Amino acid sequence: MTTVLDRPVAPPPATRKEPSKWGGALWTLPPLIAVLVFAVYPVAKVLAVSLDGEGSSTWSGVLGSDLFRSALWRTAEIAVLSTLGCLVLGTFIAIVLAFVPFPGSRFVGRVIDTILALPSFLITLAFTFLYGTAGAFNALYMNISGQDKPLLDFLNTPTGVIVAEITFFTPFVVRPLLASFAQLPREQLDVAASLGASPWTVLRTVVLPEAWPALMAGGSLVLLLTLNEFGIVLFTGAKDVITLPVLIYTRGIVTFDLPGAAVIATVQVALSLTLYGLYRLIFARVMAGRTGTKEA
Repeated sequence: MTTVLDRPVAPPPATRKEPSKWGGALWTLPPLIAVLVFAVYPVAKVLAVSLDGEGSSTWSGVLGSDLFRSALWRTAEIAVLSTLGCLVLGTFIAIVLAFVPFPGSRFVGRVIDTILALPSFLITLAFTFLYGTAGAFNALYMNISGQDKPLLDFLNTPTGVIVAEITFFTPFVVRPLLASFAQLPREQLDVAASLGASPWTVLRTVVLPEAWPALMAGGSLVLLLTLNEFGIVLFTGAKDVITLPVLIYTRGIVTFDLPGAAVIATVQVALSLTLYGLYRLIFARVMAGRTGTKEA
């Protein structure tokens, strides 16, 4: 006698619910509201205040003044020179830390990470204590040489501001470069070295081309930060160094010229956004070119 077992019937597949369109929209509301409240509204408010000026506080009065043009030129000069200094020094430090191992290199990397977390005015205060006219270096020099005048007297000049900014912002270039060097295949370096290429040739033809995106990212970040830097200029005591942030502070806080300060702040925001847009455009073209070269 044969018993025939019925084949178990498989349960019907569960129907998948279509995601609700309103659910996705609700998730975008919190970040959208945060952007509107903390970014768009303050900029719009500053722009509105800039339209309330009279006389020398109007757009034509502010933009046509010699003080504004001088501050704009000084801001661009300090930002560009500081960025170039950070790129040169940061690239050198990153190459040494990544490819020239030495005792204590890991500790140096940790110190660089620590500098990223410090406020900028601390670096300026350290410079004042070390290299100011009454700082430790000049005091030691005058005690040894018997001179009455300090040897170093540059902190109150544009050079002092640039040196302080290079010291503080160089880690913003070093860190992206170290991350880029860590992803570089070791085999490429070994093959180039086995073919008889000198270290300089390997650096120029293998290492630096791979580091261009990180170098551009770090350089553009430093340029934007130095363009808007206020604390370093203020704490160096450089009274003759008038940048756009210092001019905004002077007109808005010292002289209570809010419309005039709003005009300069609007120019500052527009300048920063323009530079960021140019960076994104150039970066996209560079990455597209690199992708096309690799595919070919």
